[in-house]
Amino acid sequence: MEAAVVFKDLEWRYEHRKSFALNGINLEIKKNDFIGVVGANEHGKTTLVSAISGLVPHSYNGIYKGSVDVFGERVFDSDALQLATNVGIVFSDPEAQFTAMTVEEELAFGLENMGFDLSKIKERIDWAAEITLIQDLLDKSPYDISGGQKQRVAIACVLAMNPPIIIMDEPTSMIDPLGKNLIFDILRRLKEAGEHTLIVVEHNVEQLAPLADKMLLMYEGLVDRYLPTREFFSDPDYLQNRGVLAPESTEFSQWLISEGALPAITDLPLDLAGGIEATRQALKKR
Repeated sequence: MEAAVVFKDLEWRYEHRKSFALNGINLEIKKNDFIGVVGANEHGKTTLVSAISGLVPHSYNGIYKGSVDVFGERVFDSDALQLATNVGIVFSDPEAQFTAMTVEEELAFGLENMGFDLSKIKERIDWAAEITLIQDLLDKSPYDISGGQKQRVAIACVLAMNPPIIIMDEPTSMIDPLGKNLIFDILRRLKEAGEHTLIVVEHNVEQLAPLADKMLLMYEGLVDRYLPTREFFSDPDYLQNRGVLAPESTEFSQWLISEGALPAITDLPLDLAGGIEATRQALKKR
């Protein structure tokens, strides 16, 4: 499968910092994969995704070594329009991305800058609003709606541009549980459509893990672990030592295996339904 993103020996140190935020990253992300990115704070997660979007090095001063290619094009040599066409990014604070007086104007802003005609702009806005459930917010100010609604508007702004790579950097960190569920519903729909490469930085592994094709652990500026999701969570103790907790159903099934209640070759569940089935099998065995 075609590579969407390729890191080669990437190093990055922010200006006035003594240590490198990224310490020689070698990584390949396949087109249309869903990648979950986890790790403790200050270990390089945001810097990693910023290097894909081009914020590193174009929006920050620092020392940049190595390379990042997006669909074969060097990020370092790409202009803002080319990067925006290929990569959209949603941050944890959606208000930082807003510039317009209404939600509809906010969604139209990027499309107008890219030169789309009015009919195409309307088509894109309607499509993005439907996926993110913000049809009733289009005439409202993006500053006068709830936190969860703001985040869905920020996601809709990226979707309206329809870049092949969509990055979300802790999109649920500032919203309530209902808002979190809606964001993960949007991610589920995007994954099922299979038309985007999705890269999501998130602490909520309970909801992230069942969606991700692969998980990536950042630790001390390095890609410490990058594996298919079930294999990634096969060693919960290792992850816990790195500041990451496996889904509760995964940890419980690991305990059942350690107690001999399940075969060692059991596929570890990633969600509640899988955990219930693993428990049922353990009870049958007894």
